Amino acid sequence: MARTEKDSWDITESVGATALGVAWSRALEQDSDCPLFTDPYAKMFVDAAVERGWQLPPKYMVERIKAIGGYAASRTKWFDEFFVAAGANGIDQAVILAAGLDARAWRLPWIDDTVVYEIDQPMVLAFKAETLNKHEATPATRYAPVPIDLRDDWPRALRDAGFDASEPTAWAAEGLLPYLPASGQDLLFERIHELSALGSRIGVESFGAGFFDPEYLASRREKLQQYRQEAGEEDAENVFDVEDLWFNEERTEVTDWLADHGWEVTAIAAADLMDRYGRCAAGEADDATPRTIFVEGHKTR
Repeated sequence: MARTEKDSWDITESVGATALGVAWSRALEQDSDCPLFTDPYAKMFVDAAVERGWQLPPKYMVERIKAIGGYAASRTKWFDEFFVAAGANGIDQAVILAAGLDARAWRLPWIDDTVVYEIDQPMVLAFKAETLNKHEATPATRYAPVPIDLRDDWPRALRDAGFDASEPTAWAAEGLLPYLPASGQDLLFERIHELSALGSRIGVESFGAGFFDPEYLASRREKLQQYRQEAGEEDAENVFDVEDLWFNEERTEVTDWLADHGWEVTAIAAADLMDRYGRCAAGEADDATPRTIFVEGHKTR
């Protein structure tokens, strides 16, 4: 399932299917004894996909998701808090890039008159709308889907949807960057910067040099192979791995890029974030906790 220059996908295919995996993880967290967040919509998406023929993750992925469940929950909580804090600072315009099956426009407490723009592939947003409409789910604020590929002229599409570049914006890039080539990542931030008025904020799950370290990725693949074999998966060596969808390229560090372009930056490593929320995977930091950095930027010049 290698990536191609003009590839696209439905919700059950390629990168789209990764959104279902995230939704499934959020559904598991929702049903846990002490969830970090509430997301009643996640199971709706999973059930709707199963009705379309999507199969729940195999046994080895169940074990993998359990192992990184603390990370996935912490990531969701961090972005939830990012948007709540942006609203508390008067920002009433939000853009979620590659939104997938994110349900924050429905489940977060937004300040009055906030508008949430979601950018993603047309078929992905259509699936989301169909599922939520079936359940008569109503957004908690003004919601504006922008069905377009991030490789296309999404700034124009965003403006056409009503986006106001003269007003501060809260931007979110969660689980996105590895699916862009290095040049595409730079272009993404250039466009965000151009569209951001002073006072804008951005939250990014950053995948830097540590994440793409060859030895780390090799150990990750080895661990996944172990899960597959322990689960008795047939042809375990040839099972699809989400890493096949990534662009494993040297890329600019997000913290450096933002700081160089007039953004005040704070950052926290994934392991430290999990510790903050009481979700550390003891003894598993090397193979279960992704080497990501959660970056928050505030545009000051």
